Amino acid sequence: MTPARRRPAPDVEWVLMYRKGIPTPKIAALAGAAETTVRYHIAIAAKQDPSLRDTHKGALPAPDPQTTQAGQRNLDDLLAFYGVEGRLPVHGRSTRESALAGWLTRRREQAAAGTLSPAYGEALDTIPGWRDYTGKRDADAARWKRRLNEVAGYLAAGNDWPRHNKTEDREERVLGVWLHTQRIDYRAGKLAAAKEAELDTVIPGWRQGRPHRGRHSRPKSSNHK
Repeated sequence: MTPARRRPAPDVEWVLMYRKGIPTPKIAALAGAAETTVRYHIAIAAKQDPSLRDTHKGALPAPDPQTTQAGQRNLDDLLAFYGVEGRLPVHGRSTRESALAGWLTRRREQAAAGTLSPAYGEALDTIPGWRDYTGKRDADAARWKRRLNEVAGYLAAGNDWPRHNKTEDREERVLGVWLHTQRIDYRAGKLAAAKEAELDTVIPGWRQGRPHRGRHSRPKSSNHK
């Protein structure tokens, strides 16, 4: 077996990338090398050229300002969205949600590059896993299943269908918004058949919800004495 070729230190290509402002973790990922190896090469290059590290810092992308008015509004809206929906925004559902999803993608990119404003980072870190791209589909599926079970439990407790507006109850509003979203997706033909079948099984009658005033949306249990 032919042994791996040892790179002469410092590696010219790695030093050039570092000089252009690319951080060592990204250089390592691009080169398929250990980060410690890249750092070793950069350390040797820095001894040969003491200005190398200052050149690297000068080439880094400018960090976001602490906050901007628009950025703070997006941050507040995103935190509120997560509080109600229990998930992060995605593209394609609505204009505003798509805008928040795009804003969050840019914050992820800045976090990976080490240029994210601490003000944004500290606030976003209250959302578990917001930096991660992997496992998103599984996480979304788990959140959807959890909301379905929460609505089923809410109804089983003797409550009427949860409302998405005209209520001061936070739990009812969260569940109502989720259920309202399922109805919108169903009417638009965007609801997956598997989800529709599960909704029919777990909470039958979910499409209609509360009927007009003067009628009862769900029959009262006959177990009450």
